Amino acid sequence: MLLQGKTVIVSGVGAGLGHQVAAAVVRDGGNAVLGARTEANLAKTAAEIDPDGSHTAHRPADIRDETQCQALAALAVERFGRIDAVVHVAAWDSYFGGLQDADFGTWQQILDVNLLGTLRMTRACVPALKERGGSVVIIGTQSSVAAPNEVQQAAYAASKGALTSAMYSMARELGPHRIRVNTVLPGWMWGPPVQAFVTFTAHSENVSEEEVTARLTGRMALPELATDGDVADAVAFLASDRARAITGQSLLVNAGELMR
Repeated sequence: MLLQGKTVIVSGVGAGLGHQVAAAVVRDGGNAVLGARTEANLAKTAAEIDPDGSHTAHRPADIRDETQCQALAALAVERFGRIDAVVHVAAWDSYFGGLQDADFGTWQQILDVNLLGTLRMTRACVPALKERGGSVVIIGTQSSVAAPNEVQQAAYAASKGALTSAMYSMARELGPHRIRVNTVLPGWMWGPPVQAFVTFTAHSENVSEEEVTARLTGRMALPELATDGDVADAVAFLASDRARAITGQSLLVNAGELMR
């Protein structure tokens, strides 16, 4: 098992990718410490992936609040005695638009969550990670390196692009402590958000959901969308010791839509 005996903090646990990452941690033998703003989401995921509660712990955590980040890190140490990895799923991804219609006040809030919030949560975990080395895995987005035609998410893409730049600095700074820092860049990822996009587009254009999905997959080398489970598997690998020599890297999980 990739994560046997490891303790992994997962921020941003909801119905989609965060849930899948937490499930992958437990499936692969690890302990998952779950954080998100909504207690009900945390309790639901914990009950589903770990019915007897032996491999999960959770508490509400808003990554805009440094004290709450520190409390989530402390929970991991109190419950399982260690932190081996932190996976950053928490993000504000629901604001759409480009430059011309930008509300820069909202952009600042998005940066506070996606960029600074990730850095706050990472810093809270560093003391425990230093004890035996470990892994930081950031969820980025393909949109930060290649903007899609279908939607405009300039603020989200910019915030995630800034995180990729921060990753390089963190990989250098934390590397001497054997702490690795990497990013997973999902493209179109089949899960609740993309399902909602496909349904909305099909309804608004009066076409079938299969037609909308075919537009997306038509650009890909593989004939189907990656799923949030596929992204979670990539995260589990980067969090594991099998990735012990990998740091400062960005891994596209996108069925070959963009290759670089």
